[in-house]
Amino acid sequence: ERYDNREQAIQSIFEYVEVFYNNQRRHSTVGYLSPAEFERRYYQRALCS
Repeated sequence: ERYDNREQAIQSIFEYVEVFYNNQRRHSTVGYLSPAEFERRYYQRALCS
């Protein structure tokens, strides 16, 4: 993808990382859960405690 300026490129990369990548990729250190799933379970446990 081509951008008209640096700010557009930065915004596009930020959105990819924060919206897609961080919510989809799996982490071995947390039982191969995605960050979104790990966070959901964390807060669910905290509410039940």
